[in-house]
Formats: sequence, C-alpha cells, structure tokens
Amino acid sequence: MSEQPYVKQTINNQIATIEFFHPAHNSLPGDLLAKLADTITEAGKTDNVKVIILQSGGDRTFCAGASFSELISINDEKTGEVFFSGFANVINAMRKCPKFIIGRLQGKTVGGGVGLASAVDYCMATKYASIKLSELNIGIGPFVVGPAVERKLGLSGFSQIAIDANSFYDAEWARSKGLYMQVFDDTESLDKGVTAFAENLCNYNPEAMAEMKKVFWTGTENWDELLKERAKISGRLVLSAFTKKKLEDYK
Repeated sequence: MSEQPYVKQTINNQIATIEFFHPAHNSLPGDLLAKLADTITEAGKTDNVKVIILQSGGDRTFCAGASFSELISINDEKTGEVFFSGFANVINAMRKCPKFIIGRLQGKTVGGGVGLASAVDYCMATKYASIKLSELNIGIGPFVVGPAVERKLGLSGFSQIAIDANSFYDAEWARSKGLYMQVFDDTESLDKGVTAFAENLCNYNPEAMAEMKKVFWTGTENWDELLKERAKISGRLVLSAFTKKKLEDYK
C-alpha cells in the first residue's frame, strides 16, 4: 500500500472523528503519536465538539502498536524514554480531554493499541477485534499502557494477557472483562452503532459529561509522572542484550 501515514480530524454535527493510519498495520511512530495527542487535546478545547470518535483507517488491524523500525533504532536510554513516552502522551491526552471519547475498533489490536482502546471512555468493536499484549515477547513489558489496561480489565485480566504474550484474546473475552462495551458482527453494523451512540451523547449536557469524565478518571491524577517513569523502564529494558538479540531475530 502506497498511502501515506496520517492523523486527520473531521467535525460533523458536533462529533469530532479523529482517524490515524499507517500502512504497516496502523502501527504508530513517534510523529504520528505526537500529532494524535495534539489533535485529541485540541478537540477537547473546541466549543462545537461534544463527542469524539477515535478510529483507524483501513478495514483490518485497528493498531499494531509501536513502530517496529523506530524500536530497532533505539541506542540510548533517553531516546528509549522519548519513544515509549509517545503512547503515554496520547493516553494522558485522552484522560484529560473533557469530552467523552468513543473507540471504534474494526480489527485486531496489539501492544500500545490495547492501551489506546483502554484509554477511551466507551469502546465498541467488531468480533474480529482480538487483543494481545506482546511486549514480554521481546524482553520488555507493557509498562506504559499497563495502568490504562489494568483500569479497564482489572489486575487479573491485565496480568493474564501481559504474561501470556503470545496469545490473542478474542473480542468476547475483552467484552466480558469490561474493555469492550459492545461487539458487532461486522464493520458496517459497528459504524451504525458508533454513529447512533455518538449522536445520542450529543443530546446530553456537555458540562455534565465533563464532570462525569472527571469522576470516571478519579485516582489517575498522578499519571503524567507515573507513565513517564514507566517509559523510563521500557527505555532501559529495550537496550538489554536480551531485547537487542530478539529485535535482531525479528529483522
């Protein structure tokens, strides 16, 4: 596919749809993560936006996580910290955004993508949207996305998929654990469901929704610092001999 990576936003009837795309299975390099965080923050400040939909382009993978080519090129701890802070910044932008964010997941999501799915306020998916936390496979762990995933799946669910780093867990498992609110048979019915749900939210008082969002995210006020510390852990581990060898094997 020759299409260029992008983050774009469209606003229709008080609904902001933010879409990201990368030809490598919607993996997210640092520049796209930065733009995604900025776009979410700006949408949160836009007066004529009541609700946000987060989605990815294409009809297959929702998000394959971090950019593998960037991961391989990390050679010092500071670069590693900056790299892993990319998903932290997006998660924190979603956490602080005063508007409800609906996640629309058309397919599989891996690693950092599970973090994005966990950080939206209401997640809707197709039956093909299985999830996997693969970080332990390469000698690191889901440290940055961990707090968001644990918040949705609970410690038991989070630890299960973090330890079992080789396995995809299906959409019904994710729904049973509270990550997905609704699961649809196909993308067409997913889109109808997401649109209807977003339109209904637009009938609510935006001040009430903003106050409710604060309530839902109570206890996460330390995440700016927490996720930064987690990024440092990953930035250190990615330089380990174990991980370097693993990455070489994947090349």
